[in-house]
Order: sequence, then C-alpha cells, then structure tokens
Amino acid sequence: MKTVKFFFAALALTVVSVCAASAQENGNRDENGKIVRGPYLTNQFGDNWFVGVGGGINIFKDGGYKAAVGGALDVTAGKWITPAIGLRGGYSGLTGAMWSENSSILGTTLDDNKNMYKQKFGFAYWHADVLWNISHAIGGYKETRLWNFIPYAHTGWLRTYDRAGNEDFLDNELAVGVGLLNNIRLHQRVDLTLDIRGILTNGRHHVNVGGVSGAVQATVGVAVNLGKTNWTRAANWHNPEDVDALAAAAASAAALAAANAALADEKAALEKENAALADKNAELQKALADAEANSGLHEVGPAAFYFEIGQTTLSKKELEHLDFYLNNVLPNVKGKNVTVITGSADKKTGTSKRNQYLCEKRAEYLKNLLVEKYGIDASNFVSKTTIATEGDAALGRAVIISFE
Repeated sequence: MKTVKFFFAALALTVVSVCAASAQENGNRDENGKIVRGPYLTNQFGDNWFVGVGGGINIFKDGGYKAAVGGALDVTAGKWITPAIGLRGGYSGLTGAMWSENSSILGTTLDDNKNMYKQKFGFAYWHADVLWNISHAIGGYKETRLWNFIPYAHTGWLRTYDRAGNEDFLDNELAVGVGLLNNIRLHQRVDLTLDIRGILTNGRHHVNVGGVSGAVQATVGVAVNLGKTNWTRAANWHNPEDVDALAAAAASAAALAAANAALADEKAALEKENAALADKNAELQKALADAEANSGLHEVGPAAFYFEIGQTTLSKKELEHLDFYLNNVLPNVKGKNVTVITGSADKKTGTSKRNQYLCEKRAEYLKNLLVEKYGIDASNFVSKTTIATEGDAALGRAVIISFE
C-alpha cells in the first residue's frame, strides 16, 4: 500500500504540470480570438520523427524498504502522428537502489551513518509510449511554442540484473505507468527535455517477492527533430493543380481593382465638371435675370451642339448644354416663332452619302429631343442639312438651332 501511495504522490507533479498547459500563451488565435485548430494534412512517413537521450535519477520504493537514489539513462525514438498524438519507444534504466535493515545479496555493506544496508541492482526497462501533446490539443498547434506539456501512458518489460544467487528473483516483469514529457524549444530541431515517469511492476524482480514495486524516474536531456518538423492545416493547403486558377483569380481581382480605381477617378472628374457647369449656369442665370430686368426680352443668335465623329447622338456634356439652352435661353427669344434645325457634317471625313446621312439623322435626333423630352410643338420646326467645307472639321459635326 505504501508503494502505491508513493507512486501516485509522484504523479501529482505530472497532474499539476499538465494543468498549467492551458494557461500557456499560444499566439495562434484568429481575428475573433478563437483558438485555431485542425484538421491537418497527414504527414509523410519520414516527417516529424525525433530521437532523444537524457540522464537523471531513479527512486524505487517497496514495502519494507526505504527509498534510495540510483542513476538513470534514457534513450528514446518516436514519431508524431498528428500535432497532438505521438508514439515513442525506448530504453530507460541503469541502476536501482533501496535501503534495507538487513543485508542480502543485493547489498552486504553496512552504512554507519544510516545503520542500514544499501541494496543495489541493475535494470533495463524497454517500453512503448503513447504521447498526448496537451499544449497542442488544448491551446492549438503552434510550431514556435516555447514549452509543450506531453503526458503519456507506457508499458513494457523491466529486466533486472547483477543480483545472481537468489532463485526467487525473476529476470523479466511486465511494467506499466504514466509520465509527463516537457519539451522546451531551443531550436526548430532541438528541444530540451524533462521527462518524469512513474512505473509499477511486480516486486519479484528483487527481494520483495510477490509485492508491488514502484519507481519514479526523472531525466533531463535533449531531443533532436528529424524530417519535416511542422504541420499544414488543411484549410491553408491548395492542390498544385489549382495554382493556375488561383493565379488567374488574383490577376482578375487586380484588374477589377484597377478598373474600380479608374472609375473612381472618372467619377471625380465628372463631379468637378458638373460643379463647374453649375457655377457657369448660376452666372448665366444671373446675367439673364439682369438683362430681363433692364431690357425685357432680347434677341438670341444661333446655338450649335456638337457631335463626336460618326455619331448621331449627343454626348452627356452636350446634352447638359442643350438642357441649359432650352430652359434658360430659348424662353427669352423675342419675336421668333419658327425654329430652324440644321444638321451638319464635315466634308473632310467620310463620303458624301455618309455625310448626308449623318446630317439628316442628327437633325432628326435633335428635333425628337425637343418634342419628346421638352414638349415643344413640332410644327414650330424646320429641318435642314448642310455640309461644312471649311474650318475645323470638329466644328462641322453639329446641329445648329437658328430662327426666322
């Protein structure tokens, strides 16, 4: 019973250390503060292996004996299957020791200070471990985490030696237990390790025939990581076949961004132009109001509205000019009841037939605007055409409103 209590007391340190794992800084949360976890891609066979070596102490405790310290050597190798689950195997052992009030083949020299005999024997524990990286499991995988807490369960064969002459001893016994492996990151490929392991086995491996034997091992060492040392989340992985599609999508997004920027610039320019037109409109309205106040209705000369080459409809800018003219100028025409709409084209571009067509279509287009949009009686209009033979060709592509 004392041996079992000793065993579980030794494991208390393991439990305390494991509980501290959840409080460790992890630095791998998303924008909402939630811990980022898997799933992760399955690693290759040669990835995430590790080998380790360490040295420390063994403390055996059996009923009727007092604990003594012996030397420990730990040699292990293993592989991580996922960021949180791993398998490991290895050798642990060297020397075991206990204090006894009686001499035996394990110790016949009396220690005068303790008035007891130190019992010594050699042992080797070949074990297999199932590792659980609780830091990754609770805090989310983080390759650069400083300290990883890794509790594990183990089982294997414990073999004793250097105790010849006692037929009650058995060379091999089944052993089980739990432990805590602490990995402290020194480098991407090197970890400092602190391994605490509790072992339970049958006392037949030494003089406590048939009893329960307990031991605690504590070693400090280093572990070297082999192959690929990190993990890739499935959400961050793309099939190589998708690279071209992703590149095309990125190029399309860049083109859309550039187009949006160009539209924004054009919108700003139009807003500036509209503001200038509004100012001009205000000035003209004031001038007309002043003119009316001073002299009443007045004479108005012809007005021209210009078309782009080959076009039979007005641009947005020219439509603004037409709107201003019809709302602010035409109502002030004095004594003019018949309006002449003359469609014009320039002789310098296009054939005679094409230019005549453009003249007619431009005159018809403007006449329809006056009737349909502004509600002017069509009987007030006379349509004509002309071909500009001199001057700037751009000024010849127009519709001219004049009066008779």
